[in-house]
Amino acid sequence: MLQRYLLAWLSLLCLVAYFWPQWGPTSFDPFVESTPYLSYLIIVTMFAIGALLPSDEVRNVAAHWPTVLQGTLLQYTTMPLFAYGVGRLFGFGPELMVGVIIVGCVPGAMASNVLTLAAGGNVSYSVSLTTSATLLSPLFVPAAFWLFLGKSLTVSPVDVSIKLLYQVVGPVVIGHLLSRRLPKFQSVMQWLGPVIANLTILWIVAAVFANKRDAITEHASTLGGALLLINVAGYAAGFLGGKALRFSEPMRRALTLEVGMQNAGLGTVLASQLYPDEPSTMIPPALYTFGCMLTGTILAQFWRLRPVEAPSVKSSPIMVDDD
Repeated sequence: MLQRYLLAWLSLLCLVAYFWPQWGPTSFDPFVESTPYLSYLIIVTMFAIGALLPSDEVRNVAAHWPTVLQGTLLQYTTMPLFAYGVGRLFGFGPELMVGVIIVGCVPGAMASNVLTLAAGGNVSYSVSLTTSATLLSPLFVPAAFWLFLGKSLTVSPVDVSIKLLYQVVGPVVIGHLLSRRLPKFQSVMQWLGPVIANLTILWIVAAVFANKRDAITEHASTLGGALLLINVAGYAAGFLGGKALRFSEPMRRALTLEVGMQNAGLGTVLASQLYPDEPSTMIPPALYTFGCMLTGTILAQFWRLRPVEAPSVKSSPIMVDDD
């Protein structure tokens, strides 16, 4: 229920967070009070994702690394470019521009794997892409920051890389190793992991909505249009890129959702940590989380009504066809 209706839960929790001063006790706001702990929630999220990662998917990344790397490079080149171009087109100020760039730089979201399943896409390839982009984020994200923010980059790329290592890659690796070594732990996490991962992301986005109520109201219309443009451009790049690489239809669907759906929950926390004195940088990632869930759900349902045949070769879950 939580994972299948994630968009509904996200909408509901964000509404509660946004209107808490009118609906709840004014002396205590749980969303605002939880803000200092958002970085720990990301660590918990990535740990749960690592524990849920099947060993077969890790082997897929290694065994089919050219195909996985092609998709990962497509994401890490097109999305930062789209974010930078759209930010310049809309003339955003320094704070919002940084937030928009962060949206384009972060790795793909776990939700893309769920929506790929609903869309009839290649789930194995989707999970492999998410794994690859997450593990490579300490290299690509700081490089994109340096390239697209230039002189406005007030943090060290090395600091960005270190934060990604201990907040993203480290928890994923530890969670995965524990799951492989401890069968009982793996069994518990198969049930508890999705709940933890989804709830933490939901709470992070809701906390940002609570902290930035006025700013979100002020920038929602302009930012919404810009972020939608980035999102749709990402979907187009994923689908057309998969076509150019001669991927099968299920792989193209997986790549499309993976490129367009960014881990903006991670981006929100990164923005709060790297730019604590520039709080508006958190707004674009928070809005993008909601927006890409909405568009991704619509796209997945559209594709669900247009089923495709699975690849005929059974020896490999990741493959390229000749059409």
